[in-house]
Amino acid sequence: MVRNGAFTVLAALTLAVAPLSAVQAAPGPQLPKLVTLKDVRKHQLDLQKIADANGGNRAAGLPGNTITIKYIADQLKRAGYTPQVQNFSFDYWQELSDPVFAETAPTPATYEPNTDFATLQYAGSGDVTAAAQAVDPAGSGVGSGCEAADFTGFTSGSIALIARGGCTFAIKTDNAIAAGAAAVVIYQRADVPGPVAGTLGRPYGIPVVGPTNAIGVQLVQQAQAGTVTLHVKTDTVNQVRNAANVLADTKRGKADNIVVVGAHNDSVTAGPGINDDGSGTATLLAMAKQIHKLGSKIHNKVRFAFWGAEEEGLLGSQYYVDNLPAEEQAKLALMLDYDMLASPNYVRFVYDGDDSSGGGAPGPAGSGAIEKTFTDYFAGRNLPAEPTAFNGRSDYNAFINVGIPAGGIFTGAEGIKTAEQAQVYGGTAGLAYDPCYHQACDRYDNVNLTGFDQMIDAAVFATEAFADSTLTVNGNAPKAHAKARNAIQRPDRVGQYWTR
Repeated sequence: MVRNGAFTVLAALTLAVAPLSAVQAAPGPQLPKLVTLKDVRKHQLDLQKIADANGGNRAAGLPGNTITIKYIADQLKRAGYTPQVQNFSFDYWQELSDPVFAETAPTPATYEPNTDFATLQYAGSGDVTAAAQAVDPAGSGVGSGCEAADFTGFTSGSIALIARGGCTFAIKTDNAIAAGAAAVVIYQRADVPGPVAGTLGRPYGIPVVGPTNAIGVQLVQQAQAGTVTLHVKTDTVNQVRNAANVLADTKRGKADNIVVVGAHNDSVTAGPGINDDGSGTATLLAMAKQIHKLGSKIHNKVRFAFWGAEEEGLLGSQYYVDNLPAEEQAKLALMLDYDMLASPNYVRFVYDGDDSSGGGAPGPAGSGAIEKTFTDYFAGRNLPAEPTAFNGRSDYNAFINVGIPAGGIFTGAEGIKTAEQAQVYGGTAGLAYDPCYHQACDRYDNVNLTGFDQMIDAAVFATEAFADSTLTVNGNAPKAHAKARNAIQRPDRVGQYWTR
């Protein structure tokens, strides 16, 4: 039997040592256990219902996106947030019916939309049948159609036949309009398959289409040999419409060291976008509901951001960054981008923040540390992952352009899965990572549940890690860490007993 005096001393030592043990054996990540695939899928199903009831999509400027924004704000309010809806306007463009592109003489031929040619975004409406003139086909200057002099001798009212390359589509079109072109045909480069699928960047009033290189070269040869007559018809709408970002901050965390976690709230007009980016939107909503349970572990404020009009050219995130004062930009520690996490033929891609694979360009200092957080997580679960180019294709672009470190994960879009990737990740080699990318079939069942579950866990793990500490990204260590180190290095006295 232990004597009463000895028991009293032992009890006091036990009580004193307990806090130290907690410091030495801190609990592991909690958020991946709290955010479930079931909860995320419920949000995806809601987004599908919204699209189905509103024209089949959630595209910016259309009713489905307006309802999506209201849904996001409502879900955040229910989770205890005070969301901010940041409205902005943008140039909305939509093709109302299939375009027409045909040769009427001397060799009649009708070309197929999206296979032989495509309408450039922001092209105007028109129905033009006229002779076509080749504009500097040899590209003797900067590039075909890039200089006003290229249109010397051009007949007003003709259709300008221009080779791609050397300058933007807008510059070529501006020069063609100045020369009196009734329509513009910009044909593809020889090294790029398929038609030209590009944007003019702003609204125009005449038809602008982009055929394949083979069709363009053939038409140029005919125009140089004599006369070629083309029929170009486009039916589009160009309007100023509204979109919005939805932003919500955790109540806890340092307001001068904010972790921005983003996904985009819109789809393309062709479909509901339940992978692109309903997967990211749903993951953020489920995460926002659970993250408050981390309590005092949230040392850095987390800002959940649902970007508007991403599919229109990353407009919402760019608007947010452009309208953030410099002193507020300085408070942003980093940005995590979660765009397409559920591709059915997936690969576990991690944005290559330090460009170690040489596929793009390095991000701001700290981006490599964000990449390592994800790669270490996957390695710890024995899940292969690989880098993907940090090439500005998603909403992180606005942040890295002003020096804010960024990163994220991605399961692939229109890229083709290799045989080597199929061996590692499963799925089908030779098919797109997401065969329904930007199509009507990007619906609730356009998801690989196994891959999606793994990517959700990775997304919430990294979010929790940086909510705790951004030391490896910007050197900002939470004070709680310093207190913990002091508790180990400098014993304190509890009554007459030492804590060690």
